[in-house]
Amino acid sequence: MSQFNPDIQQLEQLLGVVRDLRQRCPWDREQTLADVAKYLIEEAYEAADAVARADRGAIADELGDLLVQVLFAAVIAEQNGHLSVIALAERAADKLVRRHPHVYAATKADTAAEVVANWNQIKTEERKAEGFHSALDGIARSLPALIRAQKLGARAREAGMDWADIHEVLAKVREEMDEVEGALAANNRDAAAHELGDMLLALANAPRFIGHDAEETLTRACEKFIRRFKGVERIASTRGLDLTKMSASEMESLWQEAKRLDPAAARR
Repeated sequence: MSQFNPDIQQLEQLLGVVRDLRQRCPWDREQTLADVAKYLIEEAYEAADAVARADRGAIADELGDLLVQVLFAAVIAEQNGHLSVIALAERAADKLVRRHPHVYAATKADTAAEVVANWNQIKTEERKAEGFHSALDGIARSLPALIRAQKLGARAREAGMDWADIHEVLAKVREEMDEVEGALAANNRDAAAHELGDMLLALANAPRFIGHDAEETLTRACEKFIRRFKGVERIASTRGLDLTKMSASEMESLWQEAKRLDPAAARR
């Protein structure tokens, strides 16, 4: 392991700075583990955004910020009487070794799919050992709802319950949509909200049936909407139009024009 010593020295230096700030900086001293949990999420999203933009400088900066928050959370957890930072690192290493028996033991896995299957089986056994009883136990409530919905569906599939294909998912979405319409016709907004939730839960699981991720699928749709709406704004500005005073049909006409001018649409 000697080849890792230079890296370890740098990590030790960073950990030392984090510990020092926790003791000497008034702001750092006031932070709780709950506070840092929020910063972890924020930094993780910023790192993911840098990766999506393929900005090498930003990737380095944001991953560094994320690493700082991880170490900061570990230091606070240590002070709160949880495992030491070193023990946390050891547990993480042990978990990686345990979940990669095709690398560190005799289990055979020649494809990524086999690795994932082994990983899921090991995690299932770990959840049972931790006292979890449901296949859905252990999925974090703090996950964004779209990601959580997809993970719930995938975990239910592992336990043997799922739609057969995307067509069944879409049929369920249409069924829930009809129930939304029924609730609205009865002027029951609370019921409509519940049915909309059921519809969104089903729809969140549709992309995985065609090999796509729900979060990434919706993110791309958001980016497309932003790009085309900005196109509408440019057209309106060029023609001296006020979007707030346009009719629905006029707005639709501008939207269709922006779609035709969208370079990304032309590439598909």
